[in-house]
Amino acid sequence: MHSIFISGAAQGIGAAIATLFYQHGYKVGIYDINIDQAQALAQQLGTRAKAGLLDVSDYSQWQHTLSEFKAWSGEINVLVNNAGILYSGAFEQTDITAHHRTIDINVKGVLNGCHAALPYLQKASFARVINLSSASAIYGQPDLVTYSASKFAVRGITEGLDIEWQKYGIRVLDVMPLFVQTAMVKDMDAGSIKNMGVHLSAEDVANQIYRQVQVKDSIFTPTHQPVGFKSKILFSLSKVSPQFVNRMSNMFLAKRE
Repeated sequence: MHSIFISGAAQGIGAAIATLFYQHGYKVGIYDINIDQAQALAQQLGTRAKAGLLDVSDYSQWQHTLSEFKAWSGEINVLVNNAGILYSGAFEQTDITAHHRTIDINVKGVLNGCHAALPYLQKASFARVINLSSASAIYGQPDLVTYSASKFAVRGITEGLDIEWQKYGIRVLDVMPLFVQTAMVKDMDAGSIKNMGVHLSAEDVANQIYRQVQVKDSIFTPTHQPVGFKSKILFSLSKVSPQFVNRMSNMFLAKRE
């Protein structure tokens, strides 16, 4: 029986991932800084779910929780680096501590997770890493500057490790959704969300992640997977459009009334 370890799994996309994989027979690790919610979800799902406390910016917590989960599950097959935060609004009007916290969780959290999990993934019968990137990693987003930058970093980590860890037989992939109907986008202060709308559900993202875990590895398996029609269009256009066209498009999409 395969297992999956999910960071930031107590609610939103993480909870949807946990629920879907549990339904498909996986042993599920629900790890989150909100331990009460994580435990409630694990209890709701059943005996193949285990909850634990995890602050992804703390490497020692990663080491402890991964060791604990491996002892319970037998092996770790899938790591999903889902935990993330978002601050929106004008860059200069956002406190510098919020910018730093975004990097600590969205970037360092992924680095910590990948680094701490590798010894377990190497020993597993099957292993895959799925990182949560974003359509914000297609082109830098105004009013979401640090969040967008953090997702560019996740994109780079994913690309580099997907090549580097071929020697271990481990694929490292990511998903790139546009805005998702979760608490993260509630009261978000960015022109792009007003112009693009919120059309994806947490379940849409979870289903894409499940497909990426199940797909057979080949040279044609894409490292990045946009989620939703709009994300796919933006991702495709960014590959062929001149830079000034991408810039103008994003200026239009981010325009406020």
